[in-house]
Amino acid sequence: MSGKKIIFDVDGQPASGYLATPNQPNALGVIVLHAWWGLNSFFVDLCDRLVSEGFVAFAPDLYDGKIAKTVPEAKQMMSESNSERKEAIAKAAIEFLRSRPEVKQEPFSLIGFSMGAAWALELASEFPLEIGKVVLFYGVNAVDFAKIKAEITGHFSDVDELEPLDGIQAMESDMRAAGLNPTFHMYPKKSHWFFEADRPEYDPEAAELAWTRTLEFLRR
Repeated sequence: MSGKKIIFDVDGQPASGYLATPNQPNALGVIVLHAWWGLNSFFVDLCDRLVSEGFVAFAPDLYDGKIAKTVPEAKQMMSESNSERKEAIAKAAIEFLRSRPEVKQEPFSLIGFSMGAAWALELASEFPLEIGKVVLFYGVNAVDFAKIKAEITGHFSDVDELEPLDGIQAMESDMRAAGLNPTFHMYPKKSHWFFEADRPEYDPEAAELAWTRTLEFLRR
């Protein structure tokens, strides 16, 4: 397998990302959408983990190289970021991955983390024929769920201050009202970012369970 930083076109301007490909051809494609920290080493490593499981993994850099290490830095970076630019990069990632010869000509899967989870739902609603599965990690969004054709699973905490339980449950209800059948897993008493190994909130036991469930979902 191999992974590398790549440059791709977004409305005539360059954008970057990390692409990891397995040795075997015709692999299922997965797009990883990072949290508000930017495309840091954790999300790069996650792409490599996906490749070791036989997927092609691509993580577009929604922040054009900027990386935050603390919550205040991440908040500032998000407040100063260009939403239109992030949206354009996220959408272009689908076209880029579709153009890759290593990728099987089937709908992609999306894995989004917090901010990236919100973008994953946005993409699933705008590209229903391209997105077959969505994995949400502690992130919600209010989109037109009736447009989504993908299967959806999610990993959440019941005490997450950034994504309160009532908001998660409301989104699940809205999804079901739109005809979707999401599977949401709750990880009791865990913190936001519990899956991310570079964060102090990381919980290895919960993260391993979420990873196992994610792989089962992607392969189903």
